[in-house]
Amino acid sequence: MPPDYRFSWNSIKHNVWVNQNSNRLELIIEGQSNYGSLSEKSSEVVFELLTGKKSIIETMPSTKEDVVQNPPKYIVKNEGELSVQDSETAYELCVSVLNDYDYYRAIWNGSDIDLDAYIENENLKQYTQERVRSQYNLYGHLDSKVKDIAIDDAWEVEFTDDADGGFLYLHLPVHIHKFTGGYGEGVEFLVRNINGKLVIVDWYAGGKDSYDFMVRGENLTIDDPNIWNNSEWVKKLHSKQIEFSGSTR
Repeated sequence: MPPDYRFSWNSIKHNVWVNQNSNRLELIIEGQSNYGSLSEKSSEVVFELLTGKKSIIETMPSTKEDVVQNPPKYIVKNEGELSVQDSETAYELCVSVLNDYDYYRAIWNGSDIDLDAYIENENLKQYTQERVRSQYNLYGHLDSKVKDIAIDDAWEVEFTDDADGGFLYLHLPVHIHKFTGGYGEGVEFLVRNINGKLVIVDWYAGGKDSYDFMVRGENLTIDDPNIWNNSEWVKKLHSKQIEFSGSTR
């Protein structure tokens, strides 16, 4: 993600990002890996020097409320049916929840994440929110924050027909670039057509020792788009979540 601002001080070039969740500026010196976050008061001072405007909040292009009121729509190409023709739109849906709506920044940076535009099943939403919370408790104290993510061109998609109109399986090789270092993992999604809109009905991030790896099982291939409607399965998984949370405290 390119910086929001650039400036030079004593011939040293700085890149600046605006963290809209904390109202702070985050800086890195070009050519170096040293990352820094200014206090809220210092951020206001530097922001005014850069832009001539006194408040970061007043200049934000959007707010969380705006996002919730105007969520992106991912519409199927042919009303009433899902097909492989919807692969590109399904890909955009999955990339958006990972990148634009800050899944990885929620884990590493403590950013907010809103899932309503992507997931309708309440069980899957609750599991995902707990996954974010648990991972942030483990990693949020670390200094290295997420800068951006990238998806390999070798992503895969497959359409499977069933009695409910079929579903798309997507596998995305994700690279998480941090201000210092990074890592990669394969992320799998199942996507359905619900009332003309593409919706995520399952989501598994299967990096080694990841939350899903530890709670749902290792090297799992997701293939049941109705799994989150299975109350007995959800109940057992919730018990595993509680056990896992207890073991990491």
